[in-house]
Amino acid sequence: MSRPTVVVSGAGIAGPTLAYWLTKNGYRVIVVEIAPGIRPGGQTVDLRGIGGDVVDRMGLLDQMKARAVAQSGAAWVRSDGSWRAEMPVTAFHGNGLVSKLEILRGDLVDVLYQATKDSVEYRFNVRITEIDQGVAGVNVTLSDGSQLRADLVVGADGPHSGVRRLVFGPEEQFVKPLGGYNAWFSAPDTIGLDGWYLTYQAPGGLNASMRATHDPSMAKAGLAFQSEPLDYDRHDVDAQRRILVERFTGKGWECDALLEAAQTADDFYFDVFAQVKMPSWAQGRVTLVGDAGYCASPLSGMGTSLALVGAYVLAGELGPARETLSNETVHAAFERYAAVMSPYVENCQKLNNTLDRFAPMKESDIAGQAAAYKWMQKWPLRPIAERIWFKTADSIDLPTYNGLA
Repeated sequence: MSRPTVVVSGAGIAGPTLAYWLTKNGYRVIVVEIAPGIRPGGQTVDLRGIGGDVVDRMGLLDQMKARAVAQSGAAWVRSDGSWRAEMPVTAFHGNGLVSKLEILRGDLVDVLYQATKDSVEYRFNVRITEIDQGVAGVNVTLSDGSQLRADLVVGADGPHSGVRRLVFGPEEQFVKPLGGYNAWFSAPDTIGLDGWYLTYQAPGGLNASMRATHDPSMAKAGLAFQSEPLDYDRHDVDAQRRILVERFTGKGWECDALLEAAQTADDFYFDVFAQVKMPSWAQGRVTLVGDAGYCASPLSGMGTSLALVGAYVLAGELGPARETLSNETVHAAFERYAAVMSPYVENCQKLNNTLDRFAPMKESDIAGQAAAYKWMQKWPLRPIAERIWFKTADSIDLPTYNGLA
């Protein structure tokens, strides 16, 4: 019997993870990706809670640990560089703001790719341009003009998902801005981070950050700010850099140095803080996973866990459907996927998703938050803070599926 075919759009975190588990379940998987290859670098992400358990079930946890970035903790600094507060990596059992296992996004994805490249067909430099659903399958047209016949299509292509746009409707229906923007890029380590993630908050809703990477001479930097919706071209990088210059010039700490680095960084990325909220993640034989269906925003710190867990659950629920793949069995699998994931998504989307905490408007709020970070690590507030803010990653019971042990 020929294996049913699943076309997955996106070779980030969710796509290769889904491909790994679907292959275990007897599916043929084709992953299409607009980039010329697996994207290197990227910011640091964590493997806390159930997300780490998924990686462990894949047998890849030791590889992830081998590529982990050494962490000391997080600290909040004043304009002159002095520290307001700190949270060491050991806080909250290694699951605080900085977790005990942090890895560059590019390294995480490369481990996933290496584990799947021999069993999964990857097609780079292409994207899906048309999706035509029939009674018993899907015709997929790619940007190079080629066509694929698939039993299922999955969008794992991020918050600006092309699959979602083609099948479910315009982005504006589902992407909900949270009131600000963020830029990520690499920059010289001008202060000697020594494993620390430093954050500077300035009045007016500004947040500048630097965190350690493998290279002691370089840092992963961020510049974020509160704002009403801006009219800008997502593909005009120079215009995005000018927006940052207008906001951060002369604002203290390392802001001017970071602005200079942003002008030439080859990994510069700028985007709105937003969540993706949808009434359903499936339509016919097409469904979504990870940020494409339920982005919680970078403010939550839960994007990696949602991608890993969502991919595992979707593949697990599709396991029993493989023999027939009738419209009824596909629909039932997608319904079970939503039933398992929806409470977890809701918890993750509620977590820390306010720019008033990340980038406060007033100096009094900045100072008050620093004091709160200090006190939440002390008794009797510590267990309360841990339960509210640092247990969300574990707020799902990971199912065990036949064939995915």
